[in-house]
Amino acid sequence: MIKLLIADNHPITRKGLEVLFSASPNIKIVGSLDDGQAILEFVKKNPVDIILTEADFPKLNGLTLLRYLKNDFPDIKTIIFSGQPEEVYAINAIKAGAAGYINKSVNVITINEAILKVAEGGIYLSNDLTQQLAFGSRVNKGGTFYKKLSTREAEVLKLLTIGRKNKEISKELDINEKTVSTYKARLMRKLKVTNLVDLVNQAKLSQQL
Repeated sequence: MIKLLIADNHPITRKGLEVLFSASPNIKIVGSLDDGQAILEFVKKNPVDIILTEADFPKLNGLTLLRYLKNDFPDIKTIIFSGQPEEVYAINAIKAGAAGYINKSVNVITINEAILKVAEGGIYLSNDLTQQLAFGSRVNKGGTFYKKLSTREAEVLKLLTIGRKNKEISKELDINEKTVSTYKARLMRKLKVTNLVDLVNQAKLSQQL
């Protein structure tokens, strides 16, 4: 029996997943949480095989969470379940330690298939993205840009686009403020902008292309 922990900041989504797996013969939900920090506390005290989690938490964003889990709980596999475009965030999520990425627009059969594949040691991405990676074809412009970022650069950019200040980013990523400034400068060069407002706007635009 696969011990599944689900985490999402929307109660309806969590309830829907609970109902979905309530009759499953091979998947058992062992917890239902609403923020990233709670995931770390839960796995310290309870056995978990797979975590199915949203990426956008107010207290601890998904890429940072993945880094903690990869370092401290390497046997636990994590699947990101997000409304963000797969071509933009999936690659960085896998680089950060995720075993799969599912868009929230998929059907229930796909969610089940992803969990079973990851439980067997596989990596789950959509067929479209898998083919694009296999044939080396370019995804959209936003995805191409994001693939050039390091995992830490993607973390910093993600936090900047949701309004985090340098001090808050420094605390969440456990790096000093000077390092955050260095990442911001690097991101500005890559996006060819000269200020924070344009950096955030360009990042959001890249996600929509």
